Amino acid sequence: MVSLRFPFSSFPPPINNASSRHLLTASFAVATCAGIAITHSSTTPKHPILQNTLHLILTHLPSIPNPQSPLWGCLSLSSDFTVTESKTGSCFPGVVKDSQTLLGIGLRRKSIFGLKNVDVYAFGIYANEDEVQKNLKENHGKFSASDLKENKDFSEELLKSDINMTVRLQIVYSRLSIRSVRNAFEESIGSRLQKFGGPDNKELLYRFTSQFKDDMKIPKGSVIELSRDHGHVLHTKIDGVEVGSIKSKLLCQSVLDLYIGEDPFDRQAKEHIMNRLATVFDERNSPDE
Repeated sequence: MVSLRFPFSSFPPPINNASSRHLLTASFAVATCAGIAITHSSTTPKHPILQNTLHLILTHLPSIPNPQSPLWGCLSLSSDFTVTESKTGSCFPGVVKDSQTLLGIGLRRKSIFGLKNVDVYAFGIYANEDEVQKNLKENHGKFSASDLKENKDFSEELLKSDINMTVRLQIVYSRLSIRSVRNAFEESIGSRLQKFGGPDNKELLYRFTSQFKDDMKIPKGSVIELSRDHGHVLHTKIDGVEVGSIKSKLLCQSVLDLYIGEDPFDRQAKEHIMNRLATVFDERNSPDE
């Protein structure tokens, strides 16, 4: 198993100059368990998902770490590789549900009494990349990656589509209660339901928020998964235990809009996630493939 350690905020932005990329990867010293260094050409994992993720990292390394983004990731090249966001210590699996790959990570921050911002949870966004390409190819196959990542229609269609996606929330605020989670979802998802479906969706909002019952515990380190499965079914899990599922295209769209919509919780994370999807989409539609 080999571990890579690299600077990033969510996932780093792309480097368009190929020669700069190879120079960077050739000189990039990675931390491994044995203290060795590797380069792009010397690492060829056989697992296709591992290979795609490694390709993402090694072809999107920033030339200079952003001094305002003290986030570092750690990737272990094994069948159960993970990415760790070291600012909060949250560790995200590279793959969930066997086929959904990690597109990017971000932070949800909240102002406390208007005095200071605290990190409430880190989040990772996952999608089945094959489904993204298959479902969105007809309308967006003609666009390049640079065009797609700035294409509002691309992100809006992704929100409305029937593509399997997962939002994984990892709690980092030690004083968070299940009631606070419920109230936060009432506010944030409630505003999205009204945005996309009008004011008459209080019953749908209640069905979702009532899944978070008062007797549930949600200490630091707890994991909440919100997964859109085929048929626009939103499954909610807390620490691996399903607490409910709701079939609603509007609800699925509203949940995902919080993270990859027009006004996301973490704008930089959304940019990196959409860039990753656009790059994959472009590569798989390349005539050289």
